[in-house]
Amino acid sequence: MNLLRVWAMSRKELLHIARDPRSLGMAIAIPMLLLVLFGYALTLDVDNVPLVVWDQDGSHASRAFVSRFTGSPYFSLRGYVRNGQQLERAVDSGKALVGLVLPPDFAGRVDSGREVPVQLIVDGSDSNTATIAMGYADGVVRAYSQELASRQIRRRGGVEPAWPLEVRPRVWFNPELESKNYIIPGLIAVIMMVIAALLTSLTVAREWERGTMEQLISTPVKGRELILGKLLPYFAIGMLDVLLAVLMGEFLFQVPLRGNVALLFAMAAIFLAGALALGMTISIVTKSQLLASQVAMVLTFLPAFLLSGFMYAISNMPQAIQWVTYLIPARYFVALLKGIYLKGIGLNILMLEAGLLTLFALLMLALANVKFHKKLE
Repeated sequence: MNLLRVWAMSRKELLHIARDPRSLGMAIAIPMLLLVLFGYALTLDVDNVPLVVWDQDGSHASRAFVSRFTGSPYFSLRGYVRNGQQLERAVDSGKALVGLVLPPDFAGRVDSGREVPVQLIVDGSDSNTATIAMGYADGVVRAYSQELASRQIRRRGGVEPAWPLEVRPRVWFNPELESKNYIIPGLIAVIMMVIAALLTSLTVAREWERGTMEQLISTPVKGRELILGKLLPYFAIGMLDVLLAVLMGEFLFQVPLRGNVALLFAMAAIFLAGALALGMTISIVTKSQLLASQVAMVLTFLPAFLLSGFMYAISNMPQAIQWVTYLIPARYFVALLKGIYLKGIGLNILMLEAGLLTLFALLMLALANVKFHKKLE
């Protein structure tokens, strides 16, 4: 391999990027824009659940019970209703996700120690949010019930019994349970996979469409030198994108980076090389910029977004789909990023993912070299 010829190809590609602001914008601006948009738009946190209350009792006890919901950071009181029709309209219109219904004899039942039926009406059109909201409401009601039981026992002069089990949860790695802390690292992997493949998917196809491939074929440049020369400029731009993404995660989104920074960039370099080589292979096979960009989007964005474990837990997928995810390289990079970012672990635990990611990069580079034939077809 002649390094001078590799540099000549790299210089040619750099000149093209510099003269084409669209390519440069796609290479740098789009990843940053996507990170900002998805970073702020994608959230799995359920806070300020809109709540309406139908308090048929209107007593001090019922208002005290409602205050447990309004004083919680998870519920936001949107108002009171006077009948079931108003409650139904509030839920139908989206004004409220949860409707709380208190019976007319709420205070009397509480004072006498009888069971109090309290109804919770939940909009189940968004099943995930509804399930979380019901969990919040169940926690509020359980805490209130335990307090009432303890108060009645003390009032009767009894000894308050010790609860047989007491759960003391301790959350590791993400104690605030903020979804951005695991969405941002995964988002970096998805964006880099898509952008890297899209960039290089246009390189060889552009040469065929513009008629310059015949000139390259007539030169002494070998196939692997041409491929490497075209990959290097985009590799440098991709690593710059990784640096900017890491800085944005640290200073814009305040995502903790607990692991080794050098390991993070090393794994990003391997993943980026594989993604760029995948795009190059698509460009070599299709020889059309439009078709190459479409194929690259289908082969990168959808699998990386849906099957990498970035948004949806792989363990919850059907068994057949779980087997398919082993073919998605973004799965291993997402696992590496989350492990390095949140857990601060190294290759002693992530060796399998790092090895498979390296295998993907080597296979894609070899495939691009095999598919490129320096001749007219």
